[in-house]
Amino acid sequence: MTTRRETLQRLALAGGIALAPALVLAQDFPGKPVRIITPFPAGSGPDAAMRVLGEQLARKWSQPVVIDNRPGGNGFIAMAGFKAAAADHHTLVLLDSNHTTTHPHTFSRLPYDVDKDLLPVGMILRTPFFVAVAADSPYKSVEEIVAAAKAKPGGVNYGSWFLGSPGHIGALQLQALRGVKMTHVPYRDFGQLYTAVATREVDWALGSVASAGQMERSGRIRFLALAAPARDPLYPNVPATAESAQLRGFDVSAWAGLFAPAGMPAAVLERIAADLAQVITLPEVVQRYRTFGYEAPPLTPAAYRELIRRETAAWSGVIRAANLKLD
Repeated sequence: MTTRRETLQRLALAGGIALAPALVLAQDFPGKPVRIITPFPAGSGPDAAMRVLGEQLARKWSQPVVIDNRPGGNGFIAMAGFKAAAADHHTLVLLDSNHTTTHPHTFSRLPYDVDKDLLPVGMILRTPFFVAVAADSPYKSVEEIVAAAKAKPGGVNYGSWFLGSPGHIGALQLQALRGVKMTHVPYRDFGQLYTAVATREVDWALGSVASAGQMERSGRIRFLALAAPARDPLYPNVPATAESAQLRGFDVSAWAGLFAPAGMPAAVLERIAADLAQVITLPEVVQRYRTFGYEAPPLTPAAYRELIRRETAAWSGVIRAANLKLD
C-alpha cells in the first residue's frame, strides 16, 4: 500500500520532471538575437532609454538586442508585428501607459487584449509631469489656473501633444478633481506644443523633464507644480501637488515597459525580468537616466501587472466623464 509520504515524493518528482524543460530553456535563453518591437520613433525618449538598456542586455546575454521601431497608428502597427512574430520567446514589445491603461477606455475595440495577449516583464522608465506656463504668464500657481477656469468656464485653454495623450488625459483629471471646464488644444509634437506655451498661445500644458525641461532651462517657460506625490530632486523648489489639500490626487505620470507574449514559460519570463532589473540599476544606466529625467521603479512582473490593473481602473472614470473616444 502506497503511503502518503511516497505519494508526495512521486508528485514532487513528477513536478520536477515537468519543470526541467522550462528551467533548461531559461538557462539557455537567449539562443539567438532578441528583438524588441516598439511603437516609438527612433530618437524619442522611450526609444533612447530602451537602446541604453538594450546595449547592457546584449552584453549580459552575449546576443544582439535589435530595436525594431514601428511608429504610428496608436501603437497598433507595432502590436500587429508583435502578435505576428514567431512564438520562440525571443520577441518582446515596448509599450507605454497609454497603450495599456487608457487605450482600453478610449477605443471601443482594440486589436489586442492587455490581459490575454501580454505578459508584463518590467517597467523601463517612469516620468512625472510638471504644470508648465509661459515665463511671463500671470499664473503663479495651479490654484490660480483653477480659479480662472471657475470664473470663466472654457475660457482657460491648455495644450497637449495629441488627443488622448498623457498631457490631455492628465488635464482631464485636474478638471474632474476640481470641477472645472477648460478648452483642450492638441498639437502635432512637443516642440510645437511648448512653443505655444511660451508664446501664451495656450495658458498651460503638462510636460516632463525630457519633453519640456530644455524650454524651462532656457527661461521660456516656468514649472508651477509637479503632479506627483513628492518633489523632483532636479527641481526642489517646485512644489508637488500632494502638498496641497485641494490638489491631492492630481498625480500624472507616464511610463514605458517591456511585455512578453502570452504563453512564454514562466521561467523564461522571470529570467528576462531579473536581467532587466539588474541592468537598470547599473551606475552608467542610472547616470544616463538622470539626463533623461527618468526613473525606473523596481517592479516584479506580478507587481507590474497589478499596477496596470490599478491604473486602468483609475482612468476609467476620468475618461468616461469626459466622453473621450479616439475611434
